[in-house]
Amino acid sequence: MYAIDVDDLRKTYPRGVEALRGVSFRVQRGEVFALLGPNGAGKSTTVRILTTLTAASSGRAMVMGLDVASQANDVRRRIGYVAQASGVDTTGTARENLLLQGHLFHLHGPALTARVDELLSLFDLTEAADRLVRTYSGGMKRRLDVAMGLVHRPEVFFLDEPTTGLDPESRAVMWNEVRRLAEQQELTILLTTHYLEEADRLARYVAIIDRGQIVARGTPDELKGSLGGDMVSLEVSDEARTADAAALLEQLPHAARVVREGRTLHVQVEHGARALAGLVAALDNAGLAVSQASITRPSLDEVYLAVTGRSFSKADAEAAPAARRWPA
Repeated sequence: MYAIDVDDLRKTYPRGVEALRGVSFRVQRGEVFALLGPNGAGKSTTVRILTTLTAASSGRAMVMGLDVASQANDVRRRIGYVAQASGVDTTGTARENLLLQGHLFHLHGPALTARVDELLSLFDLTEAADRLVRTYSGGMKRRLDVAMGLVHRPEVFFLDEPTTGLDPESRAVMWNEVRRLAEQQELTILLTTHYLEEADRLARYVAIIDRGQIVARGTPDELKGSLGGDMVSLEVSDEARTADAAALLEQLPHAARVVREGRTLHVQVEHGARALAGLVAALDNAGLAVSQASITRPSLDEVYLAVTGRSFSKADAEAAPAARRWPA
């Protein structure tokens, strides 16, 4: 039995907005699984369905062998969930927040007190346990959010964009906390993120979602290894002739793939340092000047570029307005 089993999940919002268009994936028990995609790709919609907060239009979703639609109450008892927006009560203390969360799961007495003390220690909040949460930093509040989701010892833990809005130092601390949870607590963790580095560092298995569909899946190394070689990016001076430049490069035997993005051409080659001079020379001989060039090793950004035809950062920026209007 998989911890999470999703088959052909679809979600259509009013006015025909398709948030999910046949999403399928499976998560092994004890695995850290990342659902990676830009804003508005369908990540949060998937999590809301899996955590019983919204209903799918069609398809099937199982958590620990339980159907999220017909066995919602049983699912809720087995999962923990940390949403994008903080759920802490800033007018209370960390200890009060954790105790209240425990009461919601019918935990009481010495067992709850011990669990609260354990979580305060685990997330380095013991010294601040009896301070009002409104005095906490963003990173401290986020750690408390995660602690609250663990009070009842869930078997599957959902983290929806856990580090959004955090500064780089707080983000690094949160990454360490997630890694420690996976190693020490034997949790199945599904996290959504639009940070490529976060998925690369934390997840054993990654599914890339774009416009409501899974477009690539595998371990980070498998995804990056599928490209092979290097990615050479060439910016053509005359944007009107970018299509001509792309057509020329596609004819070169050592160019495995050419992706056009605006005036920039991304060319997958076996050895970037060796190929760069030849690519530039070929364009120059055709009267196509190159204003900028760079070489990168394969990354999840290059994987995304290869499977969607646009860079991750550009997709994220393009989708942001839509994400504000419709759930992601």
